[in-house]
Amino acid sequence: MSYPTTPKFNAINLQSESPTLFSETVSGRMQSRKIGGQKWTFTATYPPMTRSEFNPVFAYVVALEGRHGVFTVVPTEISTSSGNPSGTVTCSAAALGAKSVTIAGLTGALKAGDVVKFSGHTKVYMLTADRSGNGAMAFTPALITAVTTSDTVTYSNVPFTVRLSNDVQGYKLGAGNFFKYEVDFVEALS
Repeated sequence: MSYPTTPKFNAINLQSESPTLFSETVSGRMQSRKIGGQKWTFTATYPPMTRSEFNPVFAYVVALEGRHGVFTVVPTEISTSSGNPSGTVTCSAAALGAKSVTIAGLTGALKAGDVVKFSGHTKVYMLTADRSGNGAMAFTPALITAVTTSDTVTYSNVPFTVRLSNDVQGYKLGAGNFFKYEVDFVEALS
């Protein structure tokens, strides 16, 4: 089930959540321990909408019944490469926990900060270094599922598998009967 593509968001606030156990003593000594489970969260804001623009979006969100429904959303503002990539990009095998994978079939370049997704995976990864052509593609977080030689890389219109971040949804009706709406998403990992 895919989120409505129109109207388009006019602002997105993307955040990376990387849980860390952290403690600090009165004397200032600090300890931290990284635990797995990075996920993306983002708030998408719409420009003021007419009722006919707003109703399909809100009906879709309400039908999800809060945090229960899982769906995909393509935030075009952040899910398309800032480089000039083309071609069908394939992978060599990479184990669970890897932070890079060797790719082939890339023409042009992917840039650090671009998001990608491996076929058959629900997780979205962010490149940590530029990648031109074939070779090792570095990303974060570490793979939560192994990559196989049959996997391909999506680098344009990358779909985020998400759920709503809360059960309550509401909107504002402003001057001129324009609807103001923003929605919070959290990556849903399987």
